[in-house]
Amino acid sequence: MPQLRMRITGSDDDARAISNLLASIEGIEHVEEVADLMDHLDDDDSSSAGLPDDQGPGMHEIEIDAPNDATARKVRTAVEALAFELDVIVEFESDEEWGE
Repeated sequence: MPQLRMRITGSDDDARAISNLLASIEGIEHVEEVADLMDHLDDDDSSSAGLPDDQGPGMHEIEIDAPNDATARKVRTAVEALAFELDVIVEFESDEEWGE
């Protein structure tokens, strides 16, 4: 069973729209936004120390379990089309496992 991970650079609403699309694809049973485990702390000497980092789009990581390679390709195609429409950036972690 292929597992896809993607990073979305966009608003919470954009990430929710992509998650809803994923949940609507036949065969997809598991769609989960995974927590960012990396600390994003400013260095005290950084020029951006103390500045709010919520000025730009957010970062969301989503994990999807697809039943087969064909569905994984369908997921990628659908997400790329919606990302283009929403004007957000989507980065897939790895395509090697599902034939791309």
